[in-house]
Parts: sequence; C-alpha cells; structure tokens
Amino acid sequence: MSEAPWHDLGPAEAFQGKELQQVMAGRTALALTFKDGAFSALSGICNHAGGPLGEGRLDGEFIVCPWHNWKFDCRNGHGEPGFEEDQIPVHETKLEGGHLFVNLSPFVPRHKKPHPPHPLARPVVREPGPLRVVGISTTVMDRENPRYSTSDALLESALEGAKTQGAETRLIKLNELNFRACEGYYSKAARACTWPCSITQMDDKDQMDQVYEALVHWADAVIVSTPIRWGSASSLYYRMTERMNCIQNQVTIADKVLIRNKVAAFIITGGQDNIQAVAGQLLGFFGEIGFVFPQFPYIAHSRGWTAEDMEKNVAFVQNDTELHQGAQELASRALALAGHLLNECPTPTRIARGGRKAHRMV
Repeated sequence: MSEAPWHDLGPAEAFQGKELQQVMAGRTALALTFKDGAFSALSGICNHAGGPLGEGRLDGEFIVCPWHNWKFDCRNGHGEPGFEEDQIPVHETKLEGGHLFVNLSPFVPRHKKPHPPHPLARPVVREPGPLRVVGISTTVMDRENPRYSTSDALLESALEGAKTQGAETRLIKLNELNFRACEGYYSKAARACTWPCSITQMDDKDQMDQVYEALVHWADAVIVSTPIRWGSASSLYYRMTERMNCIQNQVTIADKVLIRNKVAAFIITGGQDNIQAVAGQLLGFFGEIGFVFPQFPYIAHSRGWTAEDMEKNVAFVQNDTELHQGAQELASRALALAGHLLNECPTPTRIARGGRKAHRMV
C-alpha cells in the first residue's frame, strides 16, 4: 500500500495566529482552522459558487463563506442545520517535528445536495404570442397615502396606447415591491455576482424577481418612468439598476447574453430641469445590458428650475393631451422596433470576451 499523500505546510506556529485562513497545499485550496488548540483542514472551495471558504469567518463551529454566507462545520464539513447533506471535503492533519502536515486525500468526500434550479435560471426563450410591454414605475411615495404622480400618469397612458395596438402589458411599481439593495457581491469577486442574483436565490421574500422575470423572460419592450430628483433619476431607479448588475455581468463572466432583441424607452418628468442628463444615464445603462432604442427613445416634461408652484405642474400634466399622446406614440415607436427585431434580426451566437465596457457582438 502506498503512503498517504501528506503535504508539509510548514512550521505549525506560522498558522496559529488566525482562527481561519486560506492556504494552498500544492494545487489544493484549503480552509485551515485553528480553534481550541487544534487544527482542521477542509476544502477551501464552497459548494455553492466556488467561493474561497478560508477567506471567510468562523461563526462558532461553522465556516461562513465570504461570498454568499453558506456555512459548513469546521470539524466534519457538514452544512448548517437544515443543509447537512451539503458537505465539503475534510482532510486529516498531523503535527511532526513542529511542522503541520495535511493529507491531500480527503477522508470525507464532497457531497452536493441536489437543489432545483431557480425558475429564473431557465433558458431565455421567447414564448409565442403578441408583442409584450412592461412599464416600470420608479417613483417613490407613501404607500398608505398615494398622490398623483406625473411620471406614473404618463406611463399609464403609454401602456394604454400599447394595448390599443394589441400588445400585452404589465405594470410594475417598484414602490409596491419589497426588495433588498445590492449588497456588492461583485465587489467581493466577479463570479460572486450570480444569475439569478444571489439575493434572489437566498431570499424568497425578495421581490426583485418580478423585475428580472419581466425584463429577461417576458417583455419585448420596457418603458421606464422616473421623476427627476436633484438632477437625477429616482432613488428607486438606482436601487433597481444596481440589482440588475447581475444581468450585465453574465456577459463578461459566462459569455451569456440575457437581453436580446429587446427595446427600452423612457418617460422623465420633474419640477426641475436636467432632463438630458437623466436620459443619458438611462440610455447608457440599458444599452450596456443589451437593450436597443427606438428613434426618439424618451419623452420628458419639466417647467424648469424656477417653477416652484408644483400644484400647477401636476395640473399641467393632468390636462395636457399632447403629453399623454406623446406617451402613447413613445409606446408605438417601441413596439414598432420590437416587432422589427423579432421578425428580421438573427440571434448573434456569442459575445467576444473583453472588458466590461468593451464587449461587442461578433
């Protein structure tokens, strides 16, 4: 019988200063713990998305993955209560001559409990049917005491216009959804930002899945409405787009384009100016994740910086038939382009690898 493949990590005292650390034994990544005067060595690769377990932290007896907070017992590799079937490899350790040795053949194998794929992870295939438009309202208001919203009113007119052309429509009001802010998984490591979003996978109460479903799987066109807040789009708009980072990241991480042959258009209203700057941000972001735009891709209304009589601004939008007609024409332009893309444009086969801002169709 051949000897066990023991690997000398070096002087044991060099590893006694940290409760948890990531070390390499040859090509094997290990999560090495030193707790209560004893060493344990487990695989340094998390079962979930391959996160570096040794760079995480200890929570009692459990190693917490730094990417998505999955937990594994530092002695036996089992997952936390309720997830015991998820198990990471455990390696035997020994001390000889003041050195720490680890057996590269684990005595506990890796076991991944089968998890059904998230519904959003299904292939992106357009289902047969009429053109479909989703309106996304990003205005913020008191849910218990709603008020008239100029951006909402024009969005509703746009969707009504789409219906008159035979399109199916949905309205998503971000103000009515409960969804967590982006927690910066991409900042930990590019592959830590997953599709579907890590938060969506972990929190079944997070309602951002409704936005993902509509934009990636359901809609042919999206119309986003926003008020102007201090020269920018609303805070809810930014909260939504930060969570949509996972859509763009699939291009550079996995060569997977989730948005193809889809159209975006915008409605911008406010009691102050800066319309073009707001429009520029919306166009830049939605273009980056794969949307295309009709000619004249947004309508907007503002009475300017000095117009503080907001009650007159509301009345103006309520009574201005040209603005509401303009919203319907915006929907018509978006539908016309969406129909053209679906009928005329072949699906590109892949995206060339490159920087986040440099990918291109080939």
